[in-house]
Amino acid sequence: MKEIILAKFGEIVLKGLNRSSFEDALERNVRRRLKELGAFEYWKAQSTLYIRPVDDGIDVDEVMDRVRKIFGIVKLARAVEVDKSDWQSIEKAAVEYLKEQLTAAKSFKVVSKRADKSFPMGSPEICTELGGYICEKFPHIQVDLHEPEIIVNIEIREEAYIHAGAEDGAGGIPVGTSGRAMLLLSGGIDSPVAGYMMAKRGVIISAVHFESPPYTSERAKLKVEKLAAVMARYCGAINFHCVNFSAIQEAIRDNMPQELFTIIMRRLMMEIAQRICEKEKISCLVTGESLGQVASQTMAAMVCTDNACRMPVFRPLIGMDKSEIVAVSRRIETFDISIEPFEDCCTVFTPKHPKTRPVLEDVVKAQEKFDFEPMIEEAVNSCRSYMINAK
Repeated sequence: MKEIILAKFGEIVLKGLNRSSFEDALERNVRRRLKELGAFEYWKAQSTLYIRPVDDGIDVDEVMDRVRKIFGIVKLARAVEVDKSDWQSIEKAAVEYLKEQLTAAKSFKVVSKRADKSFPMGSPEICTELGGYICEKFPHIQVDLHEPEIIVNIEIREEAYIHAGAEDGAGGIPVGTSGRAMLLLSGGIDSPVAGYMMAKRGVIISAVHFESPPYTSERAKLKVEKLAAVMARYCGAINFHCVNFSAIQEAIRDNMPQELFTIIMRRLMMEIAQRICEKEKISCLVTGESLGQVASQTMAAMVCTDNACRMPVFRPLIGMDKSEIVAVSRRIETFDISIEPFEDCCTVFTPKHPKTRPVLEDVVKAQEKFDFEPMIEEAVNSCRSYMINAK
């Protein structure tokens, strides 16, 4: 039997005259994620991307796992493809393909979708005929139209496609349809979720990470690279920029008021990130900030941070509770990595009493008392950049 993946479009169907560009972007993303698994045939029809394995031995479970993480797909089904001109072949394929589920179930129903209106049987007749055949082959099973244990789906399209139901996809719109952004990626819980949420809206994510050796360890950096590799399952390959921030943090410690350490550190991070963006032709920044979560994420602190920015700063988690952020991080499998006990640079020289309501004028005056420019230039010029692929 020939198995096939039916990937159903979501929000793409609402895109009007631009729809084809979204569909093409989605297909490119799917091809990229599946390329190393073997050869596939692809085509689009009726708001569905068809993915047919060509090579023998392709792990269809792995194909499903990868496709369900690709933004732009709202539902996907693993199905068997049958010549729709031969009804007896359809019946036989249905009971053979779903034999294990039908044997274990006590009740079922058939759901038919007849996209090809030239097919000689209507949907009610399809359900009746196939349901009767299943009852004949599995006498123990009963028809239950309200709460069946298994739903046998048959879709009459270019051919007949039979499956036991579609599962949820990642939703959103395809990565690559909404521009590029630079994510400030720490080793915490929040920033990977922020990157995921922006990618879900079609944004290509690059990432900048600030390390502070010897205050932070090599294992802390490896932890962040692991986070980026998990994010890449959803976001696509991530252009990762690693910045040595030690000298700047030492200068802040030695020359700035302690209570303003965190906010000045954030302002300098933003400046460095922006300069990398300008080199890379990236138009905005993304952070994992949630309003009021910590001292640097109060409204007053964000005003001081944004004052240092020349480009938009997106904060997709701004109104979320920590429990909501944690729930997403668990679902996308970044949580367990984020809680590994390797501290990032944000914990270095943390003041005992950071100002939660900093005054912008005071922050700017304090920062101007020391010339950070040479250190900023050095940090940008010595930045190490490399691609991180999905793992």
